[in-house]
Amino acid sequence: MPDFTRTWDVLVVGGGNAALSAAITAAQAGASVIIAEHAPKTMRGGNSRHTRNLRALHPAPTDVLTDSYLEEEYWDDLLRVTGGRTDEALARMTIRASQHAPGFLRDCGVVFQPSLSGTLSLSRTNAFFLGGGKALVNALYRTAEKLGIEILYDTEVQEILLEEGFAREAIISWRGFPERIRCKSVIASAGGFQANREWLRQYWGDAADNFQIRGTPYAQGTVLKNLLAQGVQEVGDATQFHAVANDARSPMCDGGLAMRLDCVPYSVVVNENVERFYDEGEDVWPKRYAIWGRLIAQQPNQRAFAISDSQALHDYLPSVFPPLKANSIGELATALGLDAAKLAKVVADYNTAVQPGTFQGGKLDDCRTQGITPEKTHWARRIDQPPYHAHPLAPGITFTFLGVKVNDRARVMMSDGKPSANIFASGEIMAGNILGQGYLAGFGMTIGTVFGRIAGEEAAKLVRN
Repeated sequence: MPDFTRTWDVLVVGGGNAALSAAITAAQAGASVIIAEHAPKTMRGGNSRHTRNLRALHPAPTDVLTDSYLEEEYWDDLLRVTGGRTDEALARMTIRASQHAPGFLRDCGVVFQPSLSGTLSLSRTNAFFLGGGKALVNALYRTAEKLGIEILYDTEVQEILLEEGFAREAIISWRGFPERIRCKSVIASAGGFQANREWLRQYWGDAADNFQIRGTPYAQGTVLKNLLAQGVQEVGDATQFHAVANDARSPMCDGGLAMRLDCVPYSVVVNENVERFYDEGEDVWPKRYAIWGRLIAQQPNQRAFAISDSQALHDYLPSVFPPLKANSIGELATALGLDAAKLAKVVADYNTAVQPGTFQGGKLDDCRTQGITPEKTHWARRIDQPPYHAHPLAPGITFTFLGVKVNDRARVMMSDGKPSANIFASGEIMAGNILGQGYLAGFGMTIGTVFGRIAGEEAAKLVRN
């Protein structure tokens, strides 16, 4: 049984990559560290269980990344997906520090796989974990255990007790029993509130009941809500989240990456009213895939349908659930419960609008439409090669953007504009400082690793002094 009479140097709240990066860094600096992970051991790791890569700056090719990926291009990629809703100083600091993130993780036992080619188009920007997120999480926990970090599973932090911005202890539920953890500093890495449907309904109403939660069901936002109620400064838009186009047949929670559909750029997408509502070919998929969950969330009954034909089948990653198939658009519409005449007209109008071009699936090409709204600006091919395919789409929520404001030392900022005396944050709970909207593939893992290391270093430095 844990010694709850002890006072720890650092309490880390959460159990994913951001929390572990913080805990390991603090322990390596000589601090005594305890981790409170809400999930049981079998589901430890938060959303990190489902991840597979992080985005890293590198001035030259590495053993797992090709070519180079420099600060200005990285910043430009981030700027485009966020529409400028980002703290540039914190963002650039994160980008620069990302160069060292793979090395840190490798030192913690994480193994990377050789660079990828093919439909993802990420060989130059993203380093992939061999074995995916589960292997990453297991490696980090092994390192934490070797460092003597105390790890509590089935432990929900219900309240962090603050006095004038200073945290002295946390009230927890440990395996269902009420306890307290005394500490000299706290690192909040407990994620967002995406699995809390009651909270989501405050902004989305009944639509929230149709959202699929891609990751951990333990992201209830308890710590976030508690900190904000005690004068911690909030950041980010509560209605914003990182969400993707999920297969509508996916489980409602914890389906993970495998449920995501990458077929959108090579399809036309309609809602239940059989209306197209956005340019499917706006940009390469790693820079635009994360806008589609929100777009679908705004459609009737939070559903959409990606329509394509046999030409497109090998242009995107295979789906877990096979596409619906039919020999005519009318038959396909009937199988989907859509108005057959309307879908036939949408496809016919689209085919007429397609302009001649050279199709290049992995990069921006000159295949576009003309004369329809919305235009499809890239990868526009006629849909006329049966059998015809359809993937039903639903919004898959990854994490919410409402969080706590931090400074460049990962210290939580109070509502009076001053930094907290001893509270730090890393990961999704503070990602809204940098991600005001949109998403860049692998960037959440980058934020978690970078700010986890900063938080761990700063917390250890604080208690030493």
